[in-house]
Amino acid sequence: MLKGFRDFILRGNVVELAVAVVIGTAFTAIVSAFSDNIINPLIASVGGADVSGLGFHVFQDNPSTFIDFGAVITAAINFLIIAAIVYFVLVMPMNKLNEAIQKRKGIEEVEDEPASLEANLLEEIRDLLQAERNGRHQA
Repeated sequence: MLKGFRDFILRGNVVELAVAVVIGTAFTAIVSAFSDNIINPLIASVGGADVSGLGFHVFQDNPSTFIDFGAVITAAINFLIIAAIVYFVLVMPMNKLNEAIQKRKGIEEVEDEPASLEANLLEEIRDLLQAERNGRHQA
């Protein structure tokens, strides 16, 4: 049971996922600062003095019930920024690296792969036909 757990933890995908989570968490602080200091003021300029200017109160009697479109827009922009950075900085280079590795493995496998039985038979037939032709031309 523990061996299976150890194999699962040491598998490459789990380690890569852990690294991605740590990098994503660290990068969230940068994106949040960008959103709070650049995007939110831009959204607020459209809706009013603060970011909540793009929202409305559902009930006029209860001011605590507030739907905030500015926060939703900010969260969507944060997500797009983080997704773009993760894709272009982590995923795309890893995909290219994996393609290069697969090409290299494919070349090595083709070189190491023994010829099939059909290929051997075809080569023998070719050699026999060439020998027969050479025998007729020399006679």
